Amino acid sequence: MAQDKLAPVLFLDGGLGTSLEDKYGVKFNENTPLWSSHLLIDDPETLRSCQGDFGSVPVDILLTATYQVSAEAFARTKTPDHPLGISRDEIIPFLNLAVSIAEEVKVPDAHIALSLGPYGATMIPSQEYSGKYDEEHDSLEKLLNWHKDRFQLFDQIDRLGSRIRFIAFETVPRLDEIKAIRKLFTRAPPGDLNTPSLLHGDIPFWISCVFPGDGYTLPDGNFVDQVVDALLSSDYSDITPWGIGINCTKAAKVAELVYMYESAVSRLASTGKLETQPSLVLYPDGTNGEVYDTTTKTWRVSTSQPLPLTSWEHQVADVVAHARSQQCWKSVVVGGCCKASHDNIKRLRAIIRDT
Repeated sequence: MAQDKLAPVLFLDGGLGTSLEDKYGVKFNENTPLWSSHLLIDDPETLRSCQGDFGSVPVDILLTATYQVSAEAFARTKTPDHPLGISRDEIIPFLNLAVSIAEEVKVPDAHIALSLGPYGATMIPSQEYSGKYDEEHDSLEKLLNWHKDRFQLFDQIDRLGSRIRFIAFETVPRLDEIKAIRKLFTRAPPGDLNTPSLLHGDIPFWISCVFPGDGYTLPDGNFVDQVVDALLSSDYSDITPWGIGINCTKAAKVAELVYMYESAVSRLASTGKLETQPSLVLYPDGTNGEVYDTTTKTWRVSTSQPLPLTSWEHQVADVVAHARSQQCWKSVVVGGCCKASHDNIKRLRAIIRDT
């Protein structure tokens, strides 16, 4: 295929939390339920440095340090200044700081994506790899209400709609949560105060899912065909995601998952339920055999999996080369998740740019 027919590539950053641990010595435990967002409270300079590493790669899209943000996680965060936790009314300045730091460290023509984890990312221990939610959040309607309530927080940030380019829903482990996110967005009439302004469909958004373990299903057991239908079908919302994808998943699995996504997108298009061509968003784990233990919050080497024969960067670059050559995707966004450092992203960028 001619070079000018290849889908364009945008580069995303890597694993913020693990980079804070591995390079900057930050320790996360039960006292830091906000994970990397905790640094907005007690160490914004270290957060600024770490995000600056990714900004200077340079990346085209930089995610905000807001993945674990929720009213519940702030309430559980106790500091000397907030011995009883941080109340809902006190949250907004920290969220504004997250966007401001991203604005400061990105290169001038790069974009900011508002990072939003699933409900499971706010649980203790986190459940985005299992999808096992508590009874108060175990249905589409309950998850819809929870996500909408979180958006009410972000909607209070000054001029946020003009400061971010994308909204990123990440590591989504359940089909009902995908559908809940789709139903968040509505072409609300002007003056509708019940829907946060970020959800009127003016800001492009993507939804990326997680496929842990050795299988090719969501943690809740649903298959890729069902996932892509929920992600893109006009049955669930008249506002279609700008992109769909895969994150926080082993790089060795991504090639097969992308084939499965492409087949599902083609089938959906043939039914007339696909209103616009999506972008593909890929940011797999940068691990080299390590597995994350959600209870101990540590990485351990798996003895059951053989080590990859090629580097992480080359594995991911090969998948991107394939995806770009297909007629399926409007563009390809690529970066890394856990254990993917800014050096990994820099090498990945160089490999793809040289091909």
